[in-house]
Amino acid sequence: MSVWLDLLKPIGKQIRRPKHTVLRFVVKFFPPDHAQLIEELTRYLFALQIKYDLATGRLPCNDASAALLVSHIIQSEIGDFEETQCRQHLLNHSYIPDQMALIDKIMEFHHKHMGHTPAESDFQLLEIARRLEMYGIRLHPAKDREGTKLSLAVAHTGILVFQGHTKINAFNWSKVRKLSFKRKRFLIKLRPDLSQSTYQDTLEFLMGSRDCCKVFWKICVEYHAFFRLFEEPKPKPKPIILSRGSSFRFSGRTQKQVIDYVKETEFKKIPFLRLRIRTLEQCNLKFLCFSTPTAPKSNSPLLCHSVMSHGLVNGQSQGDGCGQSPNGRQPSPLTSPLLNDMGAVRTDDEDEARRKRFPTDKAYFIAKELLTTERTYVKDLEVITVSFQGMLEKEEATPDSLKTVILSNFDPLYKFHSGFLREVEQRLALWEGRSNAHIKGDYQRIGDVMQKNIQGLKQMTAALQKHSEVLLEVENACRASRKLEGLCCDFELQKVCYIPLNIFLLRPLHRLLHYKQILERLCKHYPPTHGDFRDCRAALADMSEVVSQLQGSMIKMENFQKLLELKKDLIGVDNLAVPGREFIRLGCLSKLSGKGLQQRMFFLFNDVLLYTSRGMTSTNQFKVHGKLPLRGMTVCVESSDEWGVPHAFTLVGQRQSVVVAASSLSEMEKWMEDLKMAASLADKTNGPSSELLASSLSDIKTLEDSALEPESEDDLSASRTSLERQAPPRGNTTVHVCWHRNTSVSMLDFSIAVENQLSGNLLRKFKNSNGWQKLWVVFTNFSLFFYKTCQDDYPLASLPLLGYSATIPTESENIHKDYVFKLHFKSHVYYFRSESEYSFERWLEVIRSATVSSCRNPRRKDPHAF
Repeated sequence: MSVWLDLLKPIGKQIRRPKHTVLRFVVKFFPPDHAQLIEELTRYLFALQIKYDLATGRLPCNDASAALLVSHIIQSEIGDFEETQCRQHLLNHSYIPDQMALIDKIMEFHHKHMGHTPAESDFQLLEIARRLEMYGIRLHPAKDREGTKLSLAVAHTGILVFQGHTKINAFNWSKVRKLSFKRKRFLIKLRPDLSQSTYQDTLEFLMGSRDCCKVFWKICVEYHAFFRLFEEPKPKPKPIILSRGSSFRFSGRTQKQVIDYVKETEFKKIPFLRLRIRTLEQCNLKFLCFSTPTAPKSNSPLLCHSVMSHGLVNGQSQGDGCGQSPNGRQPSPLTSPLLNDMGAVRTDDEDEARRKRFPTDKAYFIAKELLTTERTYVKDLEVITVSFQGMLEKEEATPDSLKTVILSNFDPLYKFHSGFLREVEQRLALWEGRSNAHIKGDYQRIGDVMQKNIQGLKQMTAALQKHSEVLLEVENACRASRKLEGLCCDFELQKVCYIPLNIFLLRPLHRLLHYKQILERLCKHYPPTHGDFRDCRAALADMSEVVSQLQGSMIKMENFQKLLELKKDLIGVDNLAVPGREFIRLGCLSKLSGKGLQQRMFFLFNDVLLYTSRGMTSTNQFKVHGKLPLRGMTVCVESSDEWGVPHAFTLVGQRQSVVVAASSLSEMEKWMEDLKMAASLADKTNGPSSELLASSLSDIKTLEDSALEPESEDDLSASRTSLERQAPPRGNTTVHVCWHRNTSVSMLDFSIAVENQLSGNLLRKFKNSNGWQKLWVVFTNFSLFFYKTCQDDYPLASLPLLGYSATIPTESENIHKDYVFKLHFKSHVYYFRSESEYSFERWLEVIRSATVSSCRNPRRKDPHAF
């Protein structure tokens, strides 16, 4: 009989015959969605459990599913397909019963997984396994009242009844009133169901023994508590005289507490190093380890010593031990002791020593901003020149014209800026005194380096003017080839493509604005008599000339890129990016309908206003419910007494009126200002006709029809209209952030965000933690992206800032450090420390540009050049 150890009690008191007991690590709770398993290590442990269940026959499935599961396992273990090696491996290793009959099918599937990393293979393995009926099912033999042999099992949904491997009944937790056992009888008491004429209050099952009955009852209690309760149940008070019944309760974090812990504490996603099976065999490391997704509140000696006694786990040495974390507290129960990042915490002494060692002149920090942002820019160029270009080279469907235009535009830029980055790094090293060369000359300046390289950039102006051709060529190639379009969509899902692909394509134009800003700050800081002032002023004049030549092309391409990005988020609109159409604002408004106020996402263009809704679909896209042409539209403010809601206003069109409400007064004012401006210009100019949308809105009712029939969120699960292929999930775009945070952004906000990009090291601290963690942080596209170092190819995590507030901590928060700012949204609070007053002010400036929507002003440009 298998029982779970109580991690709060000594092992010696739970094991009666140690010599005849086998201890195993196994998964205890199987979540319905493996995407909840954030750590790669955790997914690996779950994958090991699936592998074990397949081998022992506890996860039965049809031949096709079994072959596909095994193909992902061997892709993870031996890598890409090679026929001789794959066949020999399958002959030497058995993963499923009767494997010999499926070897050819397994190899056929394995051949299709070329390039998949072990982490990707684990993810696919769990994706397939969770759809099987016996996923996570542990059968407990029983009989019903008539003596029919059955099996009971428990899952996240409730208690299940099986006959063989076929589920014949299920009792959802919401229907169960009480679970109990009496000797060998297991009792399920149900809530009254008035809809059924033959209602049975109590169901009774007979199990093999009292111990079997109690073991299953305990498992049910723990499953119910883990998946259904918000927090760990409180212990019952001890009876004064006699105790009655079992005092057993679930101990440990519930699923909700685990998820909240990951979101709000100092949990760090740390890369998980794994060795291929050939390397493991060379190390003679032959053991199987499983883990439970919940851990005790304190360290378990069984967990630490059992895993580490082997000396090497997944390529990690055992030297780290199971001691305390660097801040003196117990390590997080969600973070393996083997993977704790000892280098992530910096002491105050180190900070003080560093400040004394480096220069304090403001010009130095401006030059350092040039260095840190240039590092990010070169890494962004690598996304196109290495990752994206490499993908296109392998694909036969890629037209030669696309390969040529990317090669001719991006490769010279990458080569130029890599050299520029090296020069800036060398100058900063001399400026900081990390070399004796500063003794021989005045190297505490940057203008001469800027002036020299801007001259080189000026020679590339003609190529930069043609840079918009890249965006157009990619779009035309995707329209001509569905396969290439799918590849580009898949590329955007890769970790290295941390922002939309089209934004990477426009990076060279945006970078010119950053150079101009840095030179403006240097010229403002230096007195005219400073030795670096003349070079900075000359470089600024050259840079301003280049920017003015490319300004018109930049504005058009930003608008075109935004239309292409919005097209991917919308269902029902194909021809959004037509000549003359310009994006103005998107965001959430509540629309008054027959069902009351319903949240809707609105998209305002210079010719039409679209309103959409989002449902629980596989693509997470927004479906267009209706459109209001702007020509002839008026906007009227409504009193709160009229409709019973604040911040309401009416959009009066030529054929239909719509009443909407904003989330705040400021949101209402921004929407009304943009709507009035767009409607006024639509009456005066000949912009694109909103009828151009009609051909792709075939499944959308007209406004008159939709007024008769209420909108339904279920509509989103209907046909995908013009979409012929299943689009990839889109859950982290700006549109979705606005939806969840109930806010809006305008094209002017996007334009300002282009200018306000920043990179550098910051120290981060969570609300309830003590230590500060050093991270490389990149701010772009309204989000903070967190890396361990500036050399990492992709971020470990991101934080969208729309809706957040950026402030300075108060005295009551006990943050007694310099240059600290706070980001907070509802209960989420983050603290960040910068290295200097200049960098502190810069981070606050760029972050506030994303967290506070701008008022309409001609600071850089008017995005609506109709």
